[in-house]
Amino acid sequence: MQSPRERSKVRPRAGWMVMGERGRPSALEVCRVLAVFLSLFPCVSLQCKILKCNSEFWASTSNSGPEEEFCTALRAYNSCVRRTARTCRGDLTYHSAQHGIEDLMSQHNCSKEGPTSSPRARTSVPPPPPPVLTDSQERSDGPEVCHYERSLPRNTAPPNYTHCGFFGDPHLRTFGDDFQTCKVEGAWPLIHNKYLSVQVTNTPVVPGSLATATSKLTIIFKNFQECVDQKMYHAETDELPAAFADGSKNGGDRHGANTLRVVEKVPGQHVEIQARYIGTTIVVRQVGRYLTFAVRMPEEVVNSVEEGDNQDLYLCLHGCPANQRIDFRNFRARAAEAQAAGRPRTGTGAFTYQSANAKCKERLPVEDLYFDSCVFDLLSSGDINFTMAAYYAFEDVKMLHSNSERYHIFDDKVTGGAPRRESKDLLAVLLLNLLAVLLWSECYAVHL
Repeated sequence: MQSPRERSKVRPRAGWMVMGERGRPSALEVCRVLAVFLSLFPCVSLQCKILKCNSEFWASTSNSGPEEEFCTALRAYNSCVRRTARTCRGDLTYHSAQHGIEDLMSQHNCSKEGPTSSPRARTSVPPPPPPVLTDSQERSDGPEVCHYERSLPRNTAPPNYTHCGFFGDPHLRTFGDDFQTCKVEGAWPLIHNKYLSVQVTNTPVVPGSLATATSKLTIIFKNFQECVDQKMYHAETDELPAAFADGSKNGGDRHGANTLRVVEKVPGQHVEIQARYIGTTIVVRQVGRYLTFAVRMPEEVVNSVEEGDNQDLYLCLHGCPANQRIDFRNFRARAAEAQAAGRPRTGTGAFTYQSANAKCKERLPVEDLYFDSCVFDLLSSGDINFTMAAYYAFEDVKMLHSNSERYHIFDDKVTGGAPRRESKDLLAVLLLNLLAVLLWSECYAVHL
């Protein structure tokens, strides 16, 4: 079998769906614009020094980072603003900052009590590389071909890593960043190429319901040159092993065996499989009674299809068949209409549309398709564990996806229900424009 060397052509992704390209400002973006705008008007608030607090906070949040890091920076910003209270009490900028901090703390579920640190500018950080083995685990005698990135020809472009996720009842994020909700009851292939195969088995969540969830997962890593023997990993409800089916935790007795490893992160709940010889990381979790799957894989490996194989049912690559898809947007709209008409309970009746939204908001503050899938799952199943399934699916995206601007996926076609945050952001922009006019007038009067 040949080593994956030739780079495949990068195909366009569903970039129109991502948050950064939708043209819709978030509250954080509004605060950043406000900070930049105010820095252009030195006649405003020179004595109260509020601009220093704004610029430090803007610099410290200029790149995406963990939610805890954002909350720490926000608390530091709040402390800085409070220290200016005596000299800035009558300043419009000071009061705008106070309200902005309150809104951001609410949106990101940040506690006012907690660690603070002086905000500092962060440089752009490249996507995290595959986990690094310790000296005792990484063997120098492993052939170059057993380390994917080392085996690539020199002076070639870095590999393009892609992501696929499968979670809930069930929701699929394909390698092309399409987001679908599927029936797919029974056994279905998620991945099937020259190097590995992944198959899931889905069972109905509630008798009589179209919604299913993953109860079994099988991964087969095929023989690869002098690197690894064929290995199978099998998991099912209440059985998430920390080893392959033969009891081993690596790729066998070959020189590159440690480039394939099973690592138990949380016993019975979270396992990571590192296949460094093909540049691939797989995350398997059990959340409640069901399993979730996430993978980070080079595009070259994704497209390494055996000739003659029927790839139409390769879900991570092509998505679910049209006749197996569920339009959960219509389900959401019907639920909202039922609540408005005085018939609030849908599905199992365990959650109302309003209570499902509130519960999902606790873990998923951004109303993207992960949030929408969480609401759908609660309404259709009544199982609160699906909230955590959506939450961990998004956490895995942040760990495995190579483009931070594509973490969130939105859909313009979502209808029904309470007004989404776009209206709030529009109001923030209008207020910002009004503030700009007032500040310009103040500066003009000073110069006269």
